[in-house]
Amino acid sequence: MSDIFKKIILLGRPASGKSEVINYLKNASDEERARKFHIGKLKEIDDFPMLWTWFEEDAILAKKFGKPRIHTDDEGYFKHEYLWHLLIERISLEYSKLMRDLPEFHKGNTALIEFSRGTEHGGYKEAFRHLSKELLEGAALVYINVTFEESLRKNRKRFNPNKPDSILEHGLPDDKLEKMYKLVDWEEISSASPTHIDINGVPVPYVVFENMPSKTDDPELLGPALDDVFQKLWSLYSNI
Repeated sequence: MSDIFKKIILLGRPASGKSEVINYLKNASDEERARKFHIGKLKEIDDFPMLWTWFEEDAILAKKFGKPRIHTDDEGYFKHEYLWHLLIERISLEYSKLMRDLPEFHKGNTALIEFSRGTEHGGYKEAFRHLSKELLEGAALVYINVTFEESLRKNRKRFNPNKPDSILEHGLPDDKLEKMYKLVDWEEISSASPTHIDINGVPVPYVVFENMPSKTDDPELLGPALDDVFQKLWSLYSNI
C-alpha cells in the first residue's frame, strides 16, 4: 500500500493522550484506519516498556540481592542523563532490527514511535539527535499539545497503583511529573517552520494535535479529531 504513512513519531507530555490515540487506532478496522488516517497495521516502538524494565531490574537488585541499582537512585530518578538518550538509541535500534527482519514491513504496515521528553533531561532537542536517519526518512510527526496542568490532571486520573507497568494506566507522582515534564522545548524546536522540523538533516513533516479541552477521553470526539490531524499531515507527507 502506497497511501499509508511509513512511520509516525508521536510525542507529547505524559498523559497528554498518546496512549489513547494509539488504542483508538489499534481498535479501528484495517480498512477504516487506512482510509481515514492513512495508517496501516501498527507496530509500536515505545520507550516506556524499556524504561520500566530498568526500574524492575533495579528493584530486584536492591531488594533480592542487596546490590547497587544500575540505572536509578533510591528515589527512582535516572543516575545519569545519558540514560534518557540511550532509550532513544534503543528505539532506533529496534526499528533497524525490524527492517532487517521484515524488509517488506512497510507494505501495509506503519511503525509508530512514541516517547516524551522534558527539558530537565535534555528535551526533544537532545532526544532527536539520537534518532537514526533510517528511522527519520519517510517519517511524519504528531505532537499532542496539552498544558502541564492538564498533564498533571490526567496523570492522576489514569494512575492505577496495581498496574504501574501498564501502558494505559501508569503514572508519575506529582513531584516527579513537575520536575521532569513541567517545562518542554516543543515550541522552541518547532518555531522555525509551521510544517516541518529538520532532524539530523531530514525534513520531517509535523502537525500539532491540540488536545484541550480533551478529545482523547471521548471516542466520539477523538475520531473526528484524528481524521483532521492525519488528513493535514498526509497532505504535507504526500508532497515530499
